[in-house]
Amino acid sequence: MNWTDTLDIAIALDETHPDVDPQWVRFTDLHDWVCALPEFDDDPERSNEKILEAIQMAWIDERD
Repeated sequence: MNWTDTLDIAIALDETHPDVDPQWVRFTDLHDWVCALPEFDDDPERSNEKILEAIQMAWIDERD
């Protein structure tokens, strides 16, 4: 997975952190959790606020 795979990342985060409300996750934690996913294989420095926000929104949508 890469930073652009927002839906795949959101699904993986939902499976990895089922008790977390994604609406309240700080971007620093979100960044760390994405980088810790076993399927994630991208440069941690390539993320930015826009990407993290897109992942967070996809995760929120995944919960609905």
